[in-house]
Amino acid sequence: MLSFGLPLYGCNQLAIDRIGPTLMFMGTQAQKERYLPKMLTGEEIWCQGYSEPNAGSDLASLQTRAVIDGDSFVVNGQKVWTSLAHRADWQVLLVRTDPEAPKHKGITYLLVDMKSPGITVRPLVQVTGEAGFNEVFYDSVRVPKENLVGEVNQGWQVSIATLMYERVSGGTRHPVERTINELLELSKQIEFDGMSANRHPYVRQRLAQFAIEARCLRLSRYRSLTAQLRGKIPGPESSFGKLFATELNLRVAMFADELLGSYSALDKGSLGAVEGGRWTQRALAARGLTIAAGSSEIQHNIIGERVLKLPKG
Repeated sequence: MLSFGLPLYGCNQLAIDRIGPTLMFMGTQAQKERYLPKMLTGEEIWCQGYSEPNAGSDLASLQTRAVIDGDSFVVNGQKVWTSLAHRADWQVLLVRTDPEAPKHKGITYLLVDMKSPGITVRPLVQVTGEAGFNEVFYDSVRVPKENLVGEVNQGWQVSIATLMYERVSGGTRHPVERTINELLELSKQIEFDGMSANRHPYVRQRLAQFAIEARCLRLSRYRSLTAQLRGKIPGPESSFGKLFATELNLRVAMFADELLGSYSALDKGSLGAVEGGRWTQRALAARGLTIAAGSSEIQHNIIGERVLKLPKG
């Protein structure tokens, strides 16, 4: 039905799909030469210090502080939901450097060595049982001034570039087509409503609709890729791909649950779990992908206000 392709997840995904491209367009020549090669080789793993306990979708409300002291920024505060922080060598970090400025101003974008004294990483266990997210605490962490990207107090513009790249990748990195292919194979092995699932008209209709939507998503990805190859930084239209991909992935996971019936409650390692319980894991993880990089609700607002130019509700 659809081609499988190569693995879309890598050990340095955040560097490749959003941090590296941001540095390519907005970093200094010295920063490009220092960091980009080791991103590509995987010698240095990166994470992204954006969300805080009271600043998630409303990212501009962040309160992690940095003050300039000689040739360094001194950082104090906390981040949360930081993917790969427990494995990362480096981090892009948003800090507030002017607490008196409006919330979208006074923010600065820094490159931080995760081995710096004063950084503490605490893993967070998710409903899937995995611990890919982390809390990160900063206690008087010193960051050299040469690790500043863009200008002091103008980091929001840099952070938006990273977010746009992230949302483009959010519409590309989730292997929805592969999941649909695997769901098709699953339908050949189980029964639904008294017959082989892949022969049931309802199941066939749902699978066909998923295939159509996945192909539309692929064509949209090609359009985004073409724009990037022409040297353009992704704009608010990148929210289309992120919204569509993660919501499609969620619908596919929920339909797999429907097909499996009571077996969908069996997690990995359980006796009788279908295909080792991986469909249950996918169902548990799928909702989180609609929240990461800006929730679906936020994406709807961006598309409505910035792309379709609709009035704010």
